[in-house]
Amino acid sequence: MSRNVHQLFDLHGKTALVTGGSRGLGFQMAQALGESGARVLITARKEEELCEAAHQLKAQGIEVHWVAADCAREEELLRLGQHALDTFGDVDILVNNAGAAWSAPAEDHPLSAWDKVMNLNVRGYFILSQFLAKQSMIARQHGSIINLASIGGLGGNPPELKTIAYNTSKGAVINFTRALATEWGRYGIRVNAICPGFFPSKMTQGALQELGVDKICEGVPLQRLGDDEDLKGVVLLFASDAGKHITGQWLAVDGGVSAIAG
Repeated sequence: MSRNVHQLFDLHGKTALVTGGSRGLGFQMAQALGESGARVLITARKEEELCEAAHQLKAQGIEVHWVAADCAREEELLRLGQHALDTFGDVDILVNNAGAAWSAPAEDHPLSAWDKVMNLNVRGYFILSQFLAKQSMIARQHGSIINLASIGGLGGNPPELKTIAYNTSKGAVINFTRALATEWGRYGIRVNAICPGFFPSKMTQGALQELGVDKICEGVPLQRLGDDEDLKGVVLLFASDAGKHITGQWLAVDGGVSAIAG
């Protein structure tokens, strides 16, 4: 007998690691996974933000753990992965969310800033995915990896936005997702990507100030920015058995912007 919808989305007994989980989109996704029953480990660089985020999640009855780590550094990622395994035994769901952006004209973009963005947004995703797959997911023939890309990875920007490294990195994340999904499908590991549009966050603060919220919303068919609920449905779909036949895909959560841009 087939399971009902509630059973398919149920994550009780599952474990999830969310990078960049102390605020913004990462916190929203950690919250959704915990609300559906998963035990959650969140990580970010700042301990005080992690402590506050964990306090909020625990107040909702979510089992949450936290550890500070710099996801741009290989040794920190390996330490994080091992900490997750020591905490949970295995990791079922990995959400690669930690990211960085840098605004500068392409002709003047510092190489050091390019490397910073690419190291965190692309290299870090690979290192942590590889570690957890080798140490946990492949042997169990099961796992879900969810990569945070962006509609910025689908094309260029309005002329006012100068984020060449960020757009390049998110385009790389989309094809990283496709390539990894096709290679690891035989291990029962699903790999998918979420492409958010404009959500209020520390990372988008500069763009929102530069362009203005009203101007941005003029180009959004739903006429608004993303909010603190809008990623919950898609992360649960990709994480749970409700999406067990979905892999190698990206889904834009952007109010319809990508439907216009193609």
